[in-house]
Amino acid sequence: MNPNLDRLQPYPFSKLRTLIAGIQPASDKSLINLSVGEPQHPVPDFVADVVAAQISKLNRYPTSRGSDRLREAIAQWILRRNPTLKSIDPATEILPVSGTREALFSFAQATLDQHQSGALVGMPNPFYQIYEGAALMAGCQPRYINCTANTQYAPDFQALTTADWQAMQLLYLCNPHNPTGYTLSLTELTYLIEKAQQHNVILASDECYSEIYLNEHKVPISLLTACESLGLDDFRQCVVFNSLSKRSSLAGLRSGFVAGDARIIAAYSHYRTYHGCTLSPIADAVSTAAWSDETHARHNRERYQAKLIQALNTLQPFTTLPTPQGGFCLWLPTPIDDERFTQQLLETQNVLVLPGQYLARSAYGENPGKHHVRLALVAKASHCASAIERLCTQL
Repeated sequence: MNPNLDRLQPYPFSKLRTLIAGIQPASDKSLINLSVGEPQHPVPDFVADVVAAQISKLNRYPTSRGSDRLREAIAQWILRRNPTLKSIDPATEILPVSGTREALFSFAQATLDQHQSGALVGMPNPFYQIYEGAALMAGCQPRYINCTANTQYAPDFQALTTADWQAMQLLYLCNPHNPTGYTLSLTELTYLIEKAQQHNVILASDECYSEIYLNEHKVPISLLTACESLGLDDFRQCVVFNSLSKRSSLAGLRSGFVAGDARIIAAYSHYRTYHGCTLSPIADAVSTAAWSDETHARHNRERYQAKLIQALNTLQPFTTLPTPQGGFCLWLPTPIDDERFTQQLLETQNVLVLPGQYLARSAYGENPGKHHVRLALVAKASHCASAIERLCTQL
């Protein structure tokens, strides 16, 4: 067996199951689960018709690069979403993938030089555990970049030393950040691009939460837009990942894309020819329709905005927490240990949340997830409101 398998840590939800095993939840209240960021909003209306029209095409092998129509739809969406971009080539700078979880992991396997001694992969801390797993399975060492209250939950990129940059091959960004909701500014992104150019580091920006934000006049900035501001029309050393899971509530479709540097996309596409993860004709057609329609995505975002605003207003008298600039999660400080808080909340209120320390690692003297829990506001609005009201009794 690959010895790197032994370096992988249990997934957060495996830890959560162990933590709550044997706990008897409050029997007078129904369970409200805020621990998993699985969208619960309705599937867009047009999906059923698109699926029905594609059934007869399931006898065909899909191409690993996706259809021309899909790549063109993604290109047009990127240009609408990033109006300062002059162009993006759907033939060479876009690659559809079967969900960004798969892509974020396999991208590292394709791009990292496993023979470089001491190679680092940077990532925010707390983080999406796929980043860490990808680094470990590629034989590299994660370089955790802490996000704490002292930095307003921004990744502390200034803590990266020259030696860190020189050893780093790949830096994962999460923008907006899961779980804190922090979004990187144009200034921060341009700083990172310049550092990456200087030290030959690939920037991989996970932008899966980019279409969920509170302020319609302050939308999250893509790494592609930051490249354009620096005159990097070829997106050199930069790629972005996005998905229909959060934007369109199509998590079960397993559909996303990678876009950016054509040289990197070409190499990764070659790898995927062997990797074998492709979109079925149904997923390809639904994805084309979804990226071509903005109305359903706006309605989806409005649902999240309403739930986030209500939750923030309810929590305000009881605690201070960061207002998420993007995403559908709240990063809530806890008055006691986050594991014990999670257990007590389930036991007394039948609300399930995720301990923050499960999303982070101890690095540089602290685990930045400790004494926090993540609340994923994915349930229907009335359930989220009830869960927050119950939670306030424990603060």
